[in-house]
Amino acid sequence: MARSTFPGGIHTYDGKNLSMDKPTTVLLPKGDLIFPLSQHIGAPAKPLVAKGDKVLVGQRIGEASGFVSANIISSVSGTVKEIEKRLTVQGTMVESIVIENDNAYTKIDGFGQERDYKNLSKDEIRQLVKEAGIVGLGGAGFPTHVKLTPKDDSKIDYVIVNGAECEPYLTSDYRMMLEEPEKIVGGLKIMLQLFDKAKGIIAVEDNKPEAIKKLTELAAKEERIEVNVLKTKYPQGGERQLVYAVTGRKLNSKKLPSDVGCVVDNIDTVISIYMAVAKSTPLIRRIITVSGDAVKNPQNFNVAIGTDYWELLEAAGGFSDRPEKIVSGGPMMGNAMFTCNIPITKVSSALLGFLVDKAAVTETPCIRCGKCVSACPLKLMPFELAALSMRSDEETFVKADGMECCGCGCCSYVCPAKRGLTQSIMQTRASIMAKKKKA
Repeated sequence: MARSTFPGGIHTYDGKNLSMDKPTTVLLPKGDLIFPLSQHIGAPAKPLVAKGDKVLVGQRIGEASGFVSANIISSVSGTVKEIEKRLTVQGTMVESIVIENDNAYTKIDGFGQERDYKNLSKDEIRQLVKEAGIVGLGGAGFPTHVKLTPKDDSKIDYVIVNGAECEPYLTSDYRMMLEEPEKIVGGLKIMLQLFDKAKGIIAVEDNKPEAIKKLTELAAKEERIEVNVLKTKYPQGGERQLVYAVTGRKLNSKKLPSDVGCVVDNIDTVISIYMAVAKSTPLIRRIITVSGDAVKNPQNFNVAIGTDYWELLEAAGGFSDRPEKIVSGGPMMGNAMFTCNIPITKVSSALLGFLVDKAAVTETPCIRCGKCVSACPLKLMPFELAALSMRSDEETFVKADGMECCGCGCCSYVCPAKRGLTQSIMQTRASIMAKKKKA
């Protein structure tokens, strides 16, 4: 069978064997829960509660403040203790709602109620997705109701479910493909109701044969759905790389997938759509991988949004020894952490602990070997862009297509001189974008 892929990319040690064969464990939080009002791309949500208010599971506690924004839903019942700034994974202090958990988990009326989604209109489906506070759970956090509302429905001919999960160590989507494949297909069917001409594609890397088998069996019963097997290569799950691998269509930083007739969502986002529309259940939980060679019992957890990372780590047995590096997310594109006293949000995907920080090495001068160019999935020249970044030559950086960098980290990974190419490029990219926004 032919395997779909994209030019460039790298093959890394994936570390998935540490957690991929262990069933997902439900973890109930013990302490206070913290809900940052900005857990998504776009405007922060506005608080709908005040200190001292009682809240229930499934209650909206933060309201989207614009079209590109998202509701925040409480994952527990309890009392609002504070509304104050709290630290996030990104290292920023964000206005947050702190809820004291009463451990009763009392739900709002109608929570979990079955709904016949087949008789819903397109507008009703989009509204339910918006009310549920669903955002892209692959890490970007783009509000899903916006993604499901392109300018012209009729021009969407592919709805792609991203099951690549190409980041090393992460296995949460894989566990969902094994444990809840019916919800994936159900969520895709709901999405296809929005786009009359579209075909549904579930794209999975070929290192997940059991998931491919289960999803293929379910897709065989659906006329508009098929499974596309991808080559295992990083960053196969990147939106631009995935769209090209599945359709042959090319994206750049100025285009959205909808501009080339595609809608793309990852596995857990599609499950969340199903739960919101068919089961009246808003987004209140994340499937999180806890892994790495410093973790005693690597596995996946179904955990309430707002839970502290320390609770997650304790449930995995803690660290076997003091780690040199702790990462939220994958090792390629995640954020290094200096503390685990940080809340899990909608865009959290993993907590990784490593005994040795392999990125903490001394840089040496570029030898212009070209390995970074060969590895770059976007065919940029990372060594040149990094040099322009060091000189603060933003004008030439833009002309050299530096704004096209997706920050995948392939160039830094293959660099024999151990240069922080990705970091330099992304810092310059962020500086340019900030200046444009200010202007």
